[in-house]
Amino acid sequence: MIKSMTGFGKFTKEFKDKTITVEVRSLNSKGADISLRLSSMFRAYELDLRNELTKQLERGKIDLSVFVESKAEDTPIEINIPLAKAYHTKFKELATALGENNADLLKEVIKMPDVMKNERKEADENVWKEIMGCINEAIKELNKFRDQEGKSIEADFKTRLGVISDSLTKILELDKNRLTKIKERIKNNLADVIGMDKIDSNRFEQELIYYIEKLDINEEKVRLKQHLDYFLSTMKENSIGRKLNFITQEIGREINTIGSKANDADMQKLVVLMKDELEKLKEQSSNVL
Repeated sequence: MIKSMTGFGKFTKEFKDKTITVEVRSLNSKGADISLRLSSMFRAYELDLRNELTKQLERGKIDLSVFVESKAEDTPIEINIPLAKAYHTKFKELATALGENNADLLKEVIKMPDVMKNERKEADENVWKEIMGCINEAIKELNKFRDQEGKSIEADFKTRLGVISDSLTKILELDKNRLTKIKERIKNNLADVIGMDKIDSNRFEQELIYYIEKLDINEEKVRLKQHLDYFLSTMKENSIGRKLNFITQEIGREINTIGSKANDADMQKLVVLMKDELEKLKEQSSNVL
């Protein structure tokens, strides 16, 4: 089943006095390129979180954001009030001794060492368990998005492959008389240049056979059909993005070879059409998981 690498998922949950919101999005990438946005107090869980994201989402440019909003008054700032009072008393005594204005002493007090403390709180394991639950729910939403995108990609693949297959069928029809027309064209051109009476028939046939063998595309037609069928059967498998990329390369190789050997205007037009559809296949396959 085809699954896109592009997706978005969001989940919000109320937990005690907190609101937990998780957003996860992904874009196409060759590997698992993970970017996390979460509070520093949860950094201890970061490695496990990265491993879990890689396990569930496999690959892609993945951005995960975790927001924990507290409804209660919750601040990491602590004020050492006894120390602040001591500083204030000493500053006041100093200002009086110097005859200075002591109206703004508080501004100076809070600048002194150890008066203000920014204490980093340790992560609550129960809160983290709730966050992981929200992350898993957001990932489920993202995977639903990926599945929906995958269905659109699958329909597009079948359309593109159908155009290439139809073009190949038309090339098969054109190829029936192509070599005969090439032989006649060469023979007529040669006759116009040197005259029919001066052509060595045996030598001409030998050279013509050698030349025509260079233009034969039977092997390419067979391999191209096989690659198209292989692409279709691979679409039923899981995690096929890289595999489809390899198959499109093989399809492109056969189309290019047919184009270089065609020596026929109508066939060349069909080759151009197939190349155009193949480029669209490549663009889409790069977004498949």
